[in-house]
Amino acid sequence: MYSQGCGGSSPFFGTKHLTVSLTLVDEVAAESRLSLMDTPHGYLQVRRLQMLTVVWMSIEVAVSIYAAVRAHSIALIGFGGDSVIELASATAVLARFASGGRFISERQASKTMAWLLFALAAFIATASIYSLFGDLKPQTSYLGMLLLFAAAVVMPWLAAQKRRLAAEIQSSSLRADAIQSSVCGYLAWIALAGLALNAAFGLWWADSVAALGLLPIVIKEGIEALRGDPCCCN
Repeated sequence: MYSQGCGGSSPFFGTKHLTVSLTLVDEVAAESRLSLMDTPHGYLQVRRLQMLTVVWMSIEVAVSIYAAVRAHSIALIGFGGDSVIELASATAVLARFASGGRFISERQASKTMAWLLFALAAFIATASIYSLFGDLKPQTSYLGMLLLFAAAVVMPWLAAQKRRLAAEIQSSSLRADAIQSSVCGYLAWIALAGLALNAAFGLWWADSVAALGLLPIVIKEGIEALRGDPCCCN
């Protein structure tokens, strides 16, 4: 009996030992992920990337709204409005990493952005219908087309960098912001198509149709943000 208990041949002892070992492995893995996330280098990389995103999104918002007002472009207004939401998302993630997660609640920020997205969708729908059936016709905007092309190139690159860092530090908020950046790239191509058709063939209604094409994506973002799915900040 003694040799069986101390020699390790007891099935109960072996199972218990295996359970303890697996628990220790899980704890070590969790500690490794936390230590990687808490490293100054990892935080510095995220902060630099988010600061770059905030700077670019600020330029994107300012130029798109300016070009939209000059050209009466609903597609550019819709793109600029969504860029405002994404600027808020990038700022929230930056604040979260700068403060160690104590400054802002992801859930509260997500719900706020959801309602802003719904308001944006309502505005796009109303303005597009007014443009299609009213007297306000959008003009050609080469500045807007240049911005949209730049966004279609820059945003997927930013998204790829965020996904890589999010996987390394196991950050759901950064991974969600990467999705936002990818969506911005898709929106840029849609809006660019409408502006290009208007510029090349004088199809003024293509601008409003392109703006309406943004609606499913914007509404989907809002629903996911309201539910707390990985969209805006969570």
